[in-house]
Amino acid sequence: MPHLTRVRPGTASTGVRTGIGIPGFAHPLIARAEWNGLTRPGTPLHWVVLNVADGPGDRPDPHCLESAGRLRNAGVRVLGHLDTAYGLRTFGQVVSDAHRFLDRYQVDGFLLGRCPADRAAFPEVRRTVTTLRVVHEEAHIVLGHGTHPCPEYAEHADQLVTFSGPWNDYRWSQAAEWTADHPPERFCHFVHGVPGPHLDEALRIARWQGAATIYFTDHTGRGGRDECWEPLPGYWDDIVSRIGTGVSE
Repeated sequence: MPHLTRVRPGTASTGVRTGIGIPGFAHPLIARAEWNGLTRPGTPLHWVVLNVADGPGDRPDPHCLESAGRLRNAGVRVLGHLDTAYGLRTFGQVVSDAHRFLDRYQVDGFLLGRCPADRAAFPEVRRTVTTLRVVHEEAHIVLGHGTHPCPEYAEHADQLVTFSGPWNDYRWSQAAEWTADHPPERFCHFVHGVPGPHLDEALRIARWQGAATIYFTDHTGRGGRDECWEPLPGYWDDIVSRIGTGVSE
């Protein structure tokens, strides 16, 4: 079983309950029902990622603008997807994408996809995050490492994605010891291939490891890097009900 996180005296918490972070649905023309369903009252959303075309795309997309606007009008935070390609994309490319997201879709922040996790890449990521906060003073910034990075990253982001991968890995995963120094609302887990009968177990693992923002799906990533996140999970209503009513707490 996964290791339990240790609760340490003095660890700050804002009292944020477990909620859902959407890594990014398919285009609204393909996944219209998915996008429309997110505005249903009572859905425990922390944020939704907008990924037009591996970023903001070459030109404004009216369908994405409509979907993002509908969510923001409903009080849902929308984040623009910035692909860092594990540090291969330049500082200028990433910041330019951020400006396009702001100008076209008025996003509330950014998720840095494929974010490096090692100490050597930290200064460049810190530079990027610092600049993004100048570009958008109130930006909510999520670093999408997909694994536990070195602890320094936690000092410069609102949230870290410390797990992104398949259920078979997640069910035996362990939280890094340093994460116990931070409250659960600082961490996110994205897990694909979670069978419906194991949904309660997956929710318990997230709680034990101290991750307040989660996204679980029964779809798998066999067809492409992000394909598993594009449709709603088959048990969407079930997971919304469990989290929204506090069953997983």
